[in-house]
Amino acid sequence: MRHPEYQYLDLMQSVMERGDERVDRTGVGTRSLFGTMVRFDLSDGTVPILTTKRVYWKTAVKEMLWFLTGGTNIQPLLKENVKIWTDWPLASYQKQTGEKISQDAFEQRILEDDDFAARWGELGPVYGKQWRRWLGVDGQEYDQIADLIKTLRENPASRRMLFHGWNVADVGSMALPPCHMVYQYHVTSDGKLNCLLLQRSVDLFLGAPFNYVGAVSLQLMLAQQAGLTPGELVWVGGDTHLYLNHFDQARQLLKREPRAFPTMKITRQAASIDDYRIEDFEVKGYEPHDAIKAEVAV
Repeated sequence: MRHPEYQYLDLMQSVMERGDERVDRTGVGTRSLFGTMVRFDLSDGTVPILTTKRVYWKTAVKEMLWFLTGGTNIQPLLKENVKIWTDWPLASYQKQTGEKISQDAFEQRILEDDDFAARWGELGPVYGKQWRRWLGVDGQEYDQIADLIKTLRENPASRRMLFHGWNVADVGSMALPPCHMVYQYHVTSDGKLNCLLLQRSVDLFLGAPFNYVGAVSLQLMLAQQAGLTPGELVWVGGDTHLYLNHFDQARQLLKREPRAFPTMKITRQAASIDDYRIEDFEVKGYEPHDAIKAEVAV
């Protein structure tokens, strides 16, 4: 059987060879394909933490746990040494103040100064706000995650088990509109929880590996909360692109052979979806190739 990671590698090769090249919002330029798919079977305990380069899976899980808090400020992330969201508030700060502050110095001020963090660490109504505190026209806040878990438990045959982050009224106030946009769930007759993740825009080299891990970690949490077992992760990409300044890294990646996927499990029964911690996730057998660095396009 062909290693499932080849789906990702083949997709990257296709984008490089057949993608439409154009200037994008960031000015860096991309080559992209529209409408792509990969599928990963989680039922044997293995998870798609890619092996052809090291993926810092704890960072991806910490990000997902932060989303679940409903938070929208980077200070809690920085306290967990997660720096993947700093670029956007840093760019905003530099533009508005004209101060040529380094990322390290900016992050330190966010950590040490709560008032500074409240002003400059805020990302707007991004993922967590929409997932846990969607503001309806009736003035009520709606917890999409809580509603999803309730339906998984009480009506697992429903075709309405999903949540999303594209709140039209709030998009303009977000530091970055949601890329991994819609999560839909499906329960099989033998109790397996499947997830279909629709991602409207994906940075294939840097973003997709993190998105796979984040989606899997959430799928495992939801399965535990609903008394189910993990099934399949189906990932669908809209604008699936490779930045032009990532081509050398992509070529390096494509020369490598995938290694065995690791396993991931949750080591204790959490009381609720809000009770999980990074220490609850155990990954075994992860032996990837070396990390490959690439710049984030902001």
